[in-house]
This record gives sequence, C-alpha cells and structure tokens, in this order.
Amino acid sequence: MSPAIAAKEGGRQRRAGSHHHCLDVRSEVPPVLALCGDGLPGGEAEALLPPEPGSRGARGCRAELGSILLLLVLYVLQGIPLGLAGSVPLILQSKSASYTDQAFFSFVFWPFSLKLLWAPLVDAVYLRGFGRRKSWLVPTQYVLGVFMIYMSTQVDVLLGDGEGRGPDVVALTVTFFLFEFLAATQDIAVDGWALTMLSRENVGYASTCNSVGQTAGYFLGNVLFLALESASFCNKYLRFQPQPQGIVTLSDFLFFWGAVFLITTTLVALLKKENKELTPTKEEMKGITDTYRLLFSIIKMPAVLTFCLLILTAKVGFSAADAVTGLKLVEEGVPKEHLALLAVPMVPLQIILPLIISKYTAGPQPLNTFYKAMPFRSGTVSVKLRVLPNVRVAERIDKSFGASTGYALLRLLLGLEFAFLVWWTPTVKHEGGFPVYYYVVVLLSYALHQITLYSMYVAIMAFNAKVSDPLIGGTYMTLLNTVSNLGGNWPSTVALWLVDPLTVKECVGAQEQTCGTTVAAELCTKAGGSCVTTLDGYYVESVVCVILGFGWWFLLGPKFKKLQDEGQSSWKCKRTN
Repeated sequence: MSPAIAAKEGGRQRRAGSHHHCLDVRSEVPPVLALCGDGLPGGEAEALLPPEPGSRGARGCRAELGSILLLLVLYVLQGIPLGLAGSVPLILQSKSASYTDQAFFSFVFWPFSLKLLWAPLVDAVYLRGFGRRKSWLVPTQYVLGVFMIYMSTQVDVLLGDGEGRGPDVVALTVTFFLFEFLAATQDIAVDGWALTMLSRENVGYASTCNSVGQTAGYFLGNVLFLALESASFCNKYLRFQPQPQGIVTLSDFLFFWGAVFLITTTLVALLKKENKELTPTKEEMKGITDTYRLLFSIIKMPAVLTFCLLILTAKVGFSAADAVTGLKLVEEGVPKEHLALLAVPMVPLQIILPLIISKYTAGPQPLNTFYKAMPFRSGTVSVKLRVLPNVRVAERIDKSFGASTGYALLRLLLGLEFAFLVWWTPTVKHEGGFPVYYYVVVLLSYALHQITLYSMYVAIMAFNAKVSDPLIGGTYMTLLNTVSNLGGNWPSTVALWLVDPLTVKECVGAQEQTCGTTVAAELCTKAGGSCVTTLDGYYVESVVCVILGFGWWFLLGPKFKKLQDEGQSSWKCKRTN
C-alpha cells in the first residue's frame, strides 16, 4: 500500500545481504563466494567453506552475545533512515504535494536495490590496519550522523511553512537519497563483517539480527515517528493538555538519531576490533574487475536474461495499488499515523507467513506459487476473509470455474479493490474521523495483501536459490535479487508520475478558465473559481494496471513458469580454467 503500511518490496527486498566476494575464475575449483543474497541466511555460504586450520572451536551463543548485540544495534541504526524515508511521502501528501513530486521522491528507495553496483568496491578497498569492514562502516556512520544533525537545522525549511511556500521536493529527494545510499553502504559493510565477527557455529544469527534489527529500526523511524509527530495522536493519547504540535518534529528526530550515530560509531571505532585471524583466509580479496566481469557473464546467459526481462515487467499489474493507494487514503483524510500503526498487528503475520509459504516453494517448481498468487495480489485489498495460503485458494477456484476463467474473474474483481477502498473512504468519514469498522476493513485488506506479497516474495527467493550456480552462489543470487527489486521500483515510480497527467480537472465558478496545469489552476483560483476533479488518474491507472497484469499473466506468465523446466546447465556460468 503506502510506504508506511506496506512492506514494499522496495522495503523488504531492498535488503540484498552481504557482498563479500572471493573470486578466482582461473582456478580449477573456484572458491565459494560469501556474497549472501537478499534473505539468504548469513551462514549458508560459510557452511560451504572447508574447516580452517587453527580455527576456533565450537562456541555457544552466550560466548558471542556481545557481538550479536552489536550487530543488532548496527542493523537497527540502518533501519532508521529507511523508516524516515518511508514517512516522508505521507508528510508530503498531507502538505498537498503533487504525485509528480511523489514520483520524483520515490527514487530515494532505489539505492538498496542498486547497491550491487558499488558493493565490490566496498569489499576491495580498505585500510588493512584499521579493519576491512570498519574502514567503511565507521566513516559511513560518521557521515550519516553529521548529515542528520545538519539536516535537523534545515528540514523544516525544506518541508515548507504551509503559508504559501510548499515543500522543496528536489532538495528532500537529494537529502534522503544520500541517507539511503549511506545506509546501503553501511549494510554492505555490516553484512560482510557479520560473517567474520561471529564463529561458524553462530554465524546464522547474523540473518536474525538483520531481520529483527532492520524491522525495529524501520518501526522507530516510521511508525513511532509518525505517531509522535502527529498533534492529534499525541493530544488524544499522550497528553492532558492539547498542543498545536506533536511531541517531536522531524528536526528533533534527526538531531537525536544523528547524535546516536556519532556516539555508537565512536564506541565501535575505539572498542571493537575485527577478527584479524580470520580475515586472510575467509576474505581473500580479488580484483574488482573480476567481479564485474563475472556479473556481466551471468546476465548474458539466455536463461538469466529471459528471467530478468520477465521479472522486470511482472509487477506492473499491481504498481498503482502498491505505490499510490496509501497516499490516496491520506488525501481522502485518513490520518497518516493511523495508517502507520496498522503495521503493528501485521508483525506476527509477517513472521509466520514465510514459514507457511516456504512449504509450497521448497519443491522443484517454486514459481508456481508466484504465478498462482499473482492474480490475488494485483491490487488486492479484498475484504473477503481468505486466510489460507493462496495456493490452496487458487486450487479451489480451479476446480470450481476452470483454471484460467476462475483466475481471470477473481483478478479482475480483486484488482480493483484498492480503488474501491479509496472511493469508499470519504463516504464513511464523519466529523470525528473514521469508524472502527473502517479500520478493520483496511486491516483485513492489508493482511490479504501481505499474504499475496509474501507468496510471491518467498517464491522468487526460492527460485533464485534453486537456480544459482553454487560455486558462485552469492554473486549470482544478489544479481537476480537486484533485478527483482528493480522490477518493483520502476513501476512504482512510473505509477506515481502518471497520476497527475491522467487526472482531469475543470474550473468551476470562473468562465474560460481551465485547470490543466499548475499555472492554469492558480489563474482559476484568482478568477474566483475552484478546480474540481472530474476523473481521478488513480482510477484510470488501476484499470490499466489490471489489464496489463492480465496481459502479462496470460501471455508471459506461462513462459515465466517454464523457466523452472530449464536444465541446470542453462543456469551455470561458464568459467575458464
């Protein structure tokens, strides 16, 4: 849904794992890469490495509790910029920013999907005396902290004063793009450090720290911030005397976390040492050009190229629903902090869903789950209580209506459900806000959205793990995951950008005036008229996206499924001795 309430694939899939690489395409037995893909457990690549002479013996979790807690803190810090970036679109929407502005700001979410482009550089360049990972972690977090403190003095001006001066979207986009870029770079360093900070027996905890820490950081930077920033929420639940502002402002929040970044980074730089005894053997550095050459050789393979082209277009059908709906709800008067708080009861569902869905993706054809879940996700906010895994629901529909007809009918109906929810919202609004049953409907809709989202996400992850060449699995998986992430980012940006051009407005109350452009709308207002929307581009987009989704599902979906039938040799990268 919105950046606040939906675990956008730009949000969860942005985590591309560590980018530690160790290449030698000339050797007879190329070494394993420890470049962990998105969601890949941190110890998977490590488990493939042979035991090292003189390595540490088995150690319990308690013996490395300090390192585990440090990783958790670092991932929490990483999630703060992500959460803040996710909250800004809702703030902009409450300040009547255009959807063209929202589309421009959506580029902020791209760095985590593109970090593979500079990850080899982070791996290859470092100060040996200071530490391979600290060489990037410490300066990156220092820059983040200083930048946050500086922006705390400027962000109120950039957001506009609400008295004729609107938000400076370009400056905000550049600012938060840099935040995300730095956070992505920090993620590369932390993921790589996790592999050597923990012993082989405990390295699996790294993925847990990643998931829990980033989620907690995102919650603090998004849900908690939006709640404490809202005057209405604070006055209703946290204060005895009403105040015109919330308890904190974005300026306060940036200053506080900037100080936390600086303090934490200083402690890490002074007190935490990298495990030098493991560095030479586990992280043998090869040339940067070898890594980029390998990536290029992977993507040239026909099977991989076909997968990339299909996955880059697979998510067009639900781009309007994912990217625009939450902003439309805010536009219709739903408090942004209420939308953010809907993410809280979804946490148990987000934990349980991957465990359930993995049972259906663990076999030889994980893309079947992706294909079957897709009709339900194309804008799904169904108020129907469908809590079974979508595979079973789809099978029941197949038996009742026939496979293609049943899917098509449900997809057409459910694909427009987000649009229906937006249309229904102003009709239930009353003077005190929205009734409880409205939020129940939204919550159930969001729950179904999560089921379909995770069905497709886990299926793609399982497929990527299945086809990745095990000898270069880390690089391979991260490349496939990067393309999958971009397949969700670019349709969202385009969907946001098209809302305004597709919207039709007319000037009411002033003759010979139009509302086709911003200048024309101002002239209409000066002439005593007002611009009234006669056709909302969001509804046009919703219909077009469903039609495009139908086209992809019927024409390209079967080709996508057939990729599972390709032999293993089609996915193996040719290496020269």
